[in-house]
Amino acid sequence: MKVTLFATCLVDMFQTNVGKATVELLEHLGCEVEFPEAQVCCGQPAYNSGYVEETKKAMKKMIETFEDAEYVVCPSGSCTNMFHEYKDIFKGDPVWEPKAIELAKKTYELTQFIVDVLGITDVGSTFKGKVTFHTSCHMTRLLGVKEPPIKLLKNIDGVEYVELPGKENCCGFGGTFSVKMGQISEKMVDEKVQCVETTEADYLIGADAGCLMNIGGRINRQGKPIEVLHIAEVLNYRS
Repeated sequence: MKVTLFATCLVDMFQTNVGKATVELLEHLGCEVEFPEAQVCCGQPAYNSGYVEETKKAMKKMIETFEDAEYVVCPSGSCTNMFHEYKDIFKGDPVWEPKAIELAKKTYELTQFIVDVLGITDVGSTFKGKVTFHTSCHMTRLLGVKEPPIKLLKNIDGVEYVELPGKENCCGFGGTFSVKMGQISEKMVDEKVQCVETTEADYLIGADAGCLMNIGGRINRQGKPIEVLHIAEVLNYRS
């Protein structure tokens, strides 16, 4: 199966290890992975800040970049959902709406693709430890992906999974929200870190780089002995 990777800006600039783990994992599962270098930002930060018309140029660039892909797979629920938003943003446009609809049909978040398309719930990871999972807002509430990451984590031999209290609460990142509303964001992420601590987990796992960067940064500043990892890194772990 041929898969085209939509890496996302945060992975490309800050968390390249997540991109590498995603490619290695997909190849381990029998996929041929392509990476179009023409990809840019999906436009979400500008769009969420109200610059709809200004960001359409980037959206059109992404539609064209992935137009010939068989499947588009992304290690971010938030950015995956943005591709699904395109069809509403371009609604009524005779040229771009049909293209946006086709892009949405073939775009999947990583764990969603593994479970729902490949039909795999055990990837053969050898990761061990007590873990909890942060369910990001866009991935669960907008994209509707809830069960796949949990299924995959629970099926790793050696993983002790503990549900995160208050998992439905936002971590405070919210893209530009964390910049515009810094003090509120800080209180929200402090609450999230406290919830993580109550699980006594060794690892906090997530599927959105932005959330993990936010929570991980706070954990680091507070000196907490909790390691933050993207789920791709955990699923790709081979001892």
